Amino acid sequence: MEELPEIGLRLHGGLDPRSCIDLARAAEANGFASLWFAENPLQRGVLPAASACALLTRRLRIGLGIINVYSHHPTLIAMEFAALDELADGRARLGIGSGIGRLIERIGFAWQPLAATRDALHIVRRLLAGEEMTYRGQVFSVHQARLAFRARSPQTPIYMAAMGDRSLRLCGRLADGLIVSNMCPLGYTERAVTIAKAAAAEAGRPPPAVVQYVPCVARPDRSAARQAAKAAIGEMLTAFWPAGIEWPALREAIVAQSGIPRPEFVAALARLRDGEPADRVLDERFVAAFAIAGTAEDCLAAATRFQRAGVGELVLTFAGAQPIDDIGYFGRALAEQRA
Repeated sequence: MEELPEIGLRLHGGLDPRSCIDLARAAEANGFASLWFAENPLQRGVLPAASACALLTRRLRIGLGIINVYSHHPTLIAMEFAALDELADGRARLGIGSGIGRLIERIGFAWQPLAATRDALHIVRRLLAGEEMTYRGQVFSVHQARLAFRARSPQTPIYMAAMGDRSLRLCGRLADGLIVSNMCPLGYTERAVTIAKAAAAEAGRPPPAVVQYVPCVARPDRSAARQAAKAAIGEMLTAFWPAGIEWPALREAIVAQSGIPRPEFVAALARLRDGEPADRVLDERFVAAFAIAGTAEDCLAAATRFQRAGVGELVLTFAGAQPIDDIGYFGRALAEQRA
């Protein structure tokens, strides 16, 4: 089998902290490289769970990906990340982003994703480096701000969540790593990596490290795994895809890379929103585009394709009702592959 990317586990604010601890222990016991915690406004904050997992693991990297710059002012991001990194003995990783526009507007902000992320990158990086700074940004500003303690990792890489072309170029110019979200087909990932790398080269910076989030169901019963993956994809489509048939350019680009003709994609969304079960609505093309699912060997083979696309760290969300069992099954195959 071809070379694999590093394999991580994605946790999120939809999970209670004790479940995160159980999953973290399973990930460490089964040879995973990292945990990444994704936070959205009005869900559970992920810092308590990330802190607990930092204490109860010894090897896993603990990634915040993403911390939302509207929920956490850039000075708070620097403060909290530096404290987490102390707790994790230098294993913490930082990813920031501007989140989902409609959720940001619910908490009272006008969503300005590029300006907010740009301001946050400047402020967080310099605070972690121990500098005193005054910065006047379009969204966030600071005056003579400086951390009152020395960060354990003053030059920590900062990852940025980016999907649209302008945010990908910003990532290449300013960030050290790119986080590609769920629901991005492999063709879209290849395109995103190309854009971010080109922007980095133009800015005289090294290419960003690439992390991608992907839903995963790994089970000995291939059919059951793919059915569970369809359910997870259906939930994400109805939760995050715009209603109606007029979509932002970003969503059009994702569909164009999915291999699913737009009219069929529109029809599937309508049926899901009418309450039809995902296993009746979604065919195998949706699984191929938006998840990795099947036997552990199927999933490992799919993971190699992400490595070829430029992904250095593939971070899996284990969907379905038995994630700890699935992590163990996948981990055993991963160990055999690496042996």
